[in-house]
Amino acid sequence: MNVRRRRISGIAVTAATALGLGTLSACSSDSSAAGSTDKFDVVASFYPMEYLAEQIGGDHVNVTTLTEPGQEPHDLELSAKQTAEMGEADAVLYLKTLQPAVDEAIAQSGVKTKIDAATLTKLEDHGDVEHDHGGEEHADEHAEEEHSEGGEHALDPHVWLDPVKYAEIAEGVAESFEKADPDHADDYRKNAEALAKKLADLNTAYKDGLAKTDTKVFFTNHAAFGYLAERYGLTQEAINGLDPESEPSPARIKELQQEAKADGVTTVFYETLVSDKTAKTLAKDAGLKTDVLDPLEGITDKSKGDDYLGVMQSNLKALETALGAK
Repeated sequence: MNVRRRRISGIAVTAATALGLGTLSACSSDSSAAGSTDKFDVVASFYPMEYLAEQIGGDHVNVTTLTEPGQEPHDLELSAKQTAEMGEADAVLYLKTLQPAVDEAIAQSGVKTKIDAATLTKLEDHGDVEHDHGGEEHADEHAEEEHSEGGEHALDPHVWLDPVKYAEIAEGVAESFEKADPDHADDYRKNAEALAKKLADLNTAYKDGLAKTDTKVFFTNHAAFGYLAERYGLTQEAINGLDPESEPSPARIKELQQEAKADGVTTVFYETLVSDKTAKTLAKDAGLKTDVLDPLEGITDKSKGDDYLGVMQSNLKALETALGAK
């Protein structure tokens, strides 16, 4: 598949600060603290991991999340309480490099079952996703494993936005659950198969819905959609970083106006957890529309859907409209 990867912006992902004190609650509102129940206690780092744990674990698991609804997960800091509760869990499910503070806490914890989603599928370098790990120490620590041959870009962590790769991760999570809690292995397997079917249906819907469109290019202020774009033959154009106060320069606006005309771009996408200021500035100056394309890093009352599948279906409708699906 020939997917163009022109780069409009460099920085797309901000890194979490070093492990420190915070005020977040480690527990989701309807769950007991990790380690305090007679169920299989799983700590999930952020929403896409939480969703997998709940779907696969079903009634046998107690899932808590480190990232509260509405919080941008890249910026997560952990409290001493969260770190302690993580150590009491039966398993922790996370995506290494997305949240450095979580990576550090997990490395220091005594959790027996550590499930790194990044090892359950193949991460890729999409060229327009760079990580600032907040200092040379982190950069040196992750340089070898994260960077491509050219050494310029980190591997893109936003793998859950590709239903096929997300299904690969789900398979690996199920196998880890079965091994760690063999008494309920059959149910974990059954739940994983049901989830796999849902994700396969979602993939089919995307393939069919985006097969014929007026344009294949979309603008977004967060370069989270590289895997989705590659899977369905689209081109993601990242405008800016995650800094809500930053705005494109006049030269950038002019460049984007030319891009929009050349490629038939109609819409600038923004997301629910980040300011829409940049997207609206660009759209106004370039005569484009704005809409939400949700990177699914958290579910809030602003989300266009109640869960992963619901939001992904809303994203598909938004893309179909913006790209002029036939």
